[in-house]
Amino acid sequence: MAVIQTQGVHHITLNGADRQTSIDFWEGVLGMPFVFEQPNLDAPDTNHLYFDPGDGRLITIFTNEDWPVDAGPNPNGVGNLHHLAFIVSRATYTQAAERLEAAGFSNSGNVDRGFMDSLYFRDPLGQLMELACYKFDPPHGFTHADVLHRAHKIRIKAKDYNIADKHIADALAVLTRKSSGTLSD
Repeated sequence: MAVIQTQGVHHITLNGADRQTSIDFWEGVLGMPFVFEQPNLDAPDTNHLYFDPGDGRLITIFTNEDWPVDAGPNPNGVGNLHHLAFIVSRATYTQAAERLEAAGFSNSGNVDRGFMDSLYFRDPLGQLMELACYKFDPPHGFTHADVLHRAHKIRIKAKDYNIADKHIADALAVLTRKSSGTLSD
């Protein structure tokens, strides 16, 4: 069977509540510029809001003024969305917990994921969100995924439980040598 080669995430669409709740959260709390809105072309009684999460792609929200705000946690089950994660800079990350608290959003505080730091909170409609900050920058010409793939190979060979700083450091060294032409793969 031939695979379908994807090129990245085009957009993610969530169901919102009223228009203003979405604008207040996505633009007001997360700082994602409001790009445009139009009717949902599949359901004209529903509005469709578009936000830029920072990379020029889109997060879109269906809204309807008759949909109530429900902050109860979204169901966590097979086939359901668990959480959305957004990359943030280290400078933003160090301020995020305090700024979320000031905006009325409780959060997990820092969670060390080995190769990244994470902070979790729920949006006004109960969806679990994550702000993630990598602990490394990839060498020129490589992506975070390239580094993580190499670190995974190193971790597996070492029979370690999860990717940690030592695996990232070794992966960075290998990829840096590879990019300078001193190592072949």
